[in-house]
Amino acid sequence: MHVWIDQDLCTGDGLCVDHCPDVFVQLEDGIAYVAQDGSPLNDPGGARSLAWVALRHHGAVVEAAEVCPGECIFIEMDLAIGA
Repeated sequence: MHVWIDQDLCTGDGLCVDHCPDVFVQLEDGIAYVAQDGSPLNDPGGARSLAWVALRHHGAVVEAAEVCPGECIFIEMDLAIGA
């Protein structure tokens, strides 16, 4: 699973950070970003803002996307090839 945030839609509520602080961070601008290996990926809308999500965080990331008031969290599922 990979996840990214459309910062143009982010309302800055921080619910995503509440649900999964290992994947989401809120920076000084009040907007949420995804993080990977503890570092925010702050290339809004760019390919470098797509974070890989560890299996243990899948549920929390889906919940965060469901409760997000800005509907700005986008999840991309990895498909197993040959399965």
